[in-house]
Amino acid sequence: MKKYIYMDNAATTPVKQEVLDEMLPYFNVNYGNPSSIYTLGSKSKNAISIAREKIAKAINADAREIFFTAGGSEADNWAIKGIAYANKNKGNHIITSKIEHHAVLHTCQYLEKQGFRVTYLDVDQYGLIDLEQLKEAITDDTILISIMFANNEIGTIQPIKEIGEIAKEKGIYFHTDAVQAIGHIKIDVDELNIDLLSMSAHKFYGPKGIGALYVRRGVKIDSLIAGGGQERNKRAGTENVPGIVGMGKAIELAYENLEEKNAKLIKLRDRLIEKIFEKIDYVRLNGHPTNRLPGNVNVCFEFIEGESILLSLDMVGIAASSGSACTSGSLEPSHVLLAIGLSHEIAHGSVRLTLGDFNTEEEVDYVAEKLAEIVSRLRSMSPLYEKIKEEK
Repeated sequence: MKKYIYMDNAATTPVKQEVLDEMLPYFNVNYGNPSSIYTLGSKSKNAISIAREKIAKAINADAREIFFTAGGSEADNWAIKGIAYANKNKGNHIITSKIEHHAVLHTCQYLEKQGFRVTYLDVDQYGLIDLEQLKEAITDDTILISIMFANNEIGTIQPIKEIGEIAKEKGIYFHTDAVQAIGHIKIDVDELNIDLLSMSAHKFYGPKGIGALYVRRGVKIDSLIAGGGQERNKRAGTENVPGIVGMGKAIELAYENLEEKNAKLIKLRDRLIEKIFEKIDYVRLNGHPTNRLPGNVNVCFEFIEGESILLSLDMVGIAASSGSACTSGSLEPSHVLLAIGLSHEIAHGSVRLTLGDFNTEEEVDYVAEKLAEIVSRLRSMSPLYEKIKEEK
């Protein structure tokens, strides 16, 4: 197979042609500043309004509750810091989990230095939080619960509806980092009692550098960026019009025939898992076996390093990762894998393969075949694996 096989869609996705086509005029034809009152500016302003409507429709929100950001990390920072600072007279306690994206964890750690208290909930072997532990963690000072919708590394989907119900009953704001879920799972913010939701366009075939934060009307939140009056005085800075247009088109496409696309992805995902376990021993599937993102496969191979596997995969034209793209340069094992109970040694052997709209059954079979060859070759150089084989 000569073509390059991309299986790192959780890190980023290619911009779909329809999305790019819709964006292009806003670079050099309809290039007006949306804040300008003349016709060229009005065209940009109108394009933003249309995109805002599309995004709001996708999560059953009001368009006035959608605020554009530079991506998911900014949206997470704004949601958490904005709620913390705006509501510190009510309380200073935040609840999150140990497997959040670093955009959430590092923001919470920053707030701890500012005098806020943060509870980091444990997760079970599948990466699920304990709802009883969540209830017990709530105090009179709790102002925010921030739990991700679906984990970016292991794909586990949290019990978001139940978390939303607990937060609503206690009068606590509920934020969810839905960067991995948006465009892949149907989300209704009213049904799920979500007050704030972060998203990023490049995870669902839109452009990089554009995201959004949903903020339920009536939520008390400080602004993160000061300056002009853009985004209804909540997020200053000239709008990224091409990016916003692209995000609107991408989310519209993402929710067309979603069930059909997910059925295909789940079939490919399960085939890949089956092939891996069929061809390779001493392998572990990370995350919930069924309650996971449609395209996520995260596995650990004992006795070898995940980085060596990834480099070998790249040499045969396969792109994968060992976890979050945001921490790919770190030598430390994944905090997510450690939180679900894996040892450092096993966690270091992790590989994440994330499928997307363009992957095929032929590619899945090829990847499983090459993966088996690579693991076998690398283990042949592992004294520990040879010792295990001898003992058997």
